[in-house]
Amino acid sequence: MVASMTAFARKQKEYDWGTLSWEIRSVNHRYLEPGLRIPEMFKSLEPAVRDALRKAIARGKVDCALRYQMREDVSVQEALNTERVQHLKSLSDQVSAIISDARPLTVADVLRWPGVMQEHELDADSMHSDALALLQETLADFNEARQREGDELARLIRQRLAAIAEIVSSLRDRLPEILQRQQDNIRSRLDAFKTELDPARLEQETVLLAQKADVDEELDRLDTHLAEVERVLGRKEPIGRRLDFLMQELNREANTLSSKSIVAETTLNAVELKVLIEQMREQIQNIE
Repeated sequence: MVASMTAFARKQKEYDWGTLSWEIRSVNHRYLEPGLRIPEMFKSLEPAVRDALRKAIARGKVDCALRYQMREDVSVQEALNTERVQHLKSLSDQVSAIISDARPLTVADVLRWPGVMQEHELDADSMHSDALALLQETLADFNEARQREGDELARLIRQRLAAIAEIVSSLRDRLPEILQRQQDNIRSRLDAFKTELDPARLEQETVLLAQKADVDEELDRLDTHLAEVERVLGRKEPIGRRLDFLMQELNREANTLSSKSIVAETTLNAVELKVLIEQMREQIQNIE
């Protein structure tokens, strides 16, 4: 699975008590570095949020923000304490029986009496449960976005792999011709020393230089690394670090190929390989 470290997701939901929204965005980073912005009312959720992020994301600098908006009409719910009202009425009747001209209680008097109106605060546990459930939905959207971006990165990388494989195949097909031209170049360079070197020694030096210029081994290793990159792209786990290592190995072989080159054709191919490898490396910097 190829997942990008660059993604964004936002999820908002309405509840009886108000509105919740989560926003998650990330960029590439060597490790997982979560940054949380959580309102005070939900601060106790921070350990659970961090744990959810660790389970869903392996690498990246992640900004995760929770916002909420309470509905004014349900921020505090009030209910009439009917037992207290009945008790007040009973007391009022008793007082009226003793004092005939006592002023009866008004509705306003009753409502102002302590304990007549009961305030029921919102259920914090329910709100926290809603927030964590919405976080999981947001993370699911976030990972889908990372997957879409990762699929595109994998497509671009495979394009470069195919181009490199084509260059390697072309070099291998022309290797006998290239080696012959390299040997001819070596011999022409050593012609100037014919009068100074023993012919047998000259032939020996020519063979040694030709062997050093043989790039067949480098081509084999390039094929091996290309196959490994393709295999890693299909793994269902974070693969960014492994791919980065393989880019180093590919670049090492391209450099060796360049250093062994005596003919211009091999040099140009080595340069093209390094360009393609660098393009892949840039893409891989965004892969988890």
